[in-house]
Amino acid sequence: MHTQQTPLAEPKPFEAQYRFEMRGWPSATIIHQLSQEDNHWLSDMSFSVTVARGAERSRFIVNEDSVHSLVYNSSYALFGIGDTYQLEEAEMFLPDRQAALFELSRQAGNAGCVVTSPCEINYLDHRGREEQFAYYLVQRGPISLPAGEFDALTVALVDAEKPDRQLQLSFHPGFPGLVLSADYRREGRRETRLSLTHFQPQGGATP
Repeated sequence: MHTQQTPLAEPKPFEAQYRFEMRGWPSATIIHQLSQEDNHWLSDMSFSVTVARGAERSRFIVNEDSVHSLVYNSSYALFGIGDTYQLEEAEMFLPDRQAALFELSRQAGNAGCVVTSPCEINYLDHRGREEQFAYYLVQRGPISLPAGEFDALTVALVDAEKPDRQLQLSFHPGFPGLVLSADYRREGRRETRLSLTHFQPQGGATP
């Protein structure tokens, strides 16, 4: 069990845009908003290109050391053909994907997770199926992006059943839920890349 060293960062509302690149596909813009509504938080992420679109929306409660999902909605379409999914609170014995991403960003640099002793993250995918990954801290330090230079915590996520695949995520330590960059590789080759292109905190100056 990993011991937390400092209190987890408090959520702050923001708006962000990312450039998403997938090998063999045109690049897309992803829009991401984190906002507070009454006693819960809403994470809303969507993208659209000529042939595809997708969206995820999660409502969750932030506790001192965890998150609790309330409702999760998602929709995806390719060439006009797709589907929608919804998970209700009673169905979610684990955080949904958006809530888990938010919580991972809070935990990333704070739990002593290293490559020789990784931590675990469990969540439900859009269909309500359990996913489990090991993760560990790769580095701390500033990174340069199209949106500017930001302090970052970079973690690697590994699926034990698919060791040839790895996802590296960089988070801002002061804005839980804000992804700075993402790099997904399979058999050592980059498949997708995401980079922050615009960031605007609500009610404050850009860090």
